[in-house]
Amino acid sequence: MSKRDYYEVLGLEKGASKDEIKKAYRKLARKYHPDVNKESDAADKFKEVKEAYETLSNDQKRAQYDQFGHAGMGDQGFGGFGGGAQDFGGFGDIFDMFFGGGGRRRDPNAPQQGADLQYTMVLDFEEAIFGKETDISIPKEENCDTCHGSGAKPGTDTKTCSHCHGSGQLNTEQNTPFGRVVNRRVCHYCNGSGKEIPNKCQTCGGSGKVKKNKKIHISIPAGIDEGQQIRVSGKGEPGVNGGPAGDLYVVIQVREHDFFEREGDNIYCDLPLTFAQAALGDEVEVPTVHGKVKLKVPAGTQSGKTFRLKGKGVPNVRGYGHGDQHIQVRVITPTNLSDRQKELLREFNDLSGNDATEEQEDSIFQRFKKAFKGE
Repeated sequence: MSKRDYYEVLGLEKGASKDEIKKAYRKLARKYHPDVNKESDAADKFKEVKEAYETLSNDQKRAQYDQFGHAGMGDQGFGGFGGGAQDFGGFGDIFDMFFGGGGRRRDPNAPQQGADLQYTMVLDFEEAIFGKETDISIPKEENCDTCHGSGAKPGTDTKTCSHCHGSGQLNTEQNTPFGRVVNRRVCHYCNGSGKEIPNKCQTCGGSGKVKKNKKIHISIPAGIDEGQQIRVSGKGEPGVNGGPAGDLYVVIQVREHDFFEREGDNIYCDLPLTFAQAALGDEVEVPTVHGKVKLKVPAGTQSGKTFRLKGKGVPNVRGYGHGDQHIQVRVITPTNLSDRQKELLREFNDLSGNDATEEQEDSIFQRFKKAFKGE
């Protein structure tokens, strides 16, 4: 099945800006994240969205994709981590068949780096802003403690594979219209290791690896945002033949807040005001992630007016100061008026000649009242 266009996946036009790409990714990632969406295809859709974002958010990859489409991306595995370079469809075998071998052989006993691991961490809104220290438990392969990764029973040793003579590959000859050619395959007796294990370790069954739940300490920096990741060096799968371990990548997801919204280092929220407060002016308490602050609302404030609280936003994850909090006024139309209130409003209407009302937003008002009370 062919892949969908990355712009189509994110619901964007080809000329979309970086901010539009990020906003679309955050919205869809929240929608399809397997921890939130329990539909059977949610994981596949989340992976598709993530792959599209990782390509279009990178200038070099995006330029290559815009020019060549999926064909220009090759087998880069943007949906996960593979721990090493990918083979290119068996080209080595094709050259062996037509030119009788002679290609470079990979030493099966050479040190190889372990595979990278990926872990998704879901944070509360405030945790992403202020950071945290935490421990996570991940299933990963570790060298067997019994055989120390050799796969052999303690007191015994491995020996060179008698079938491939330590090369890790088997050559088969066949006659073709081009002459006699050699076809090279991974040795299935030793699985390409070039070694045989006469007496296998009873703990790991000769693999040299066992699955364990490993506790790892993670430092979440203040100001981290949706979709960003933390690289923990050397905490991936162990290396092979003495090679270095892979890395662990912790990908961040952030839960939505009841009334705060974040864009970069800035925070946005609505401020519900009664008609009287907006008309006459008032001093109100406004919640921020740093605590409540007092805001002076001048008389005659209109619905939609925005106030800025400097430095009350998110600390920059790279340490470049703080963002701001932007507060937009929403004038709330009163409901369930008493007869006296209706009479006064009619009198005001007669005096002003204006019978327009603002759209009712009672739910916002109730959430804000809870914030004032600390509920």
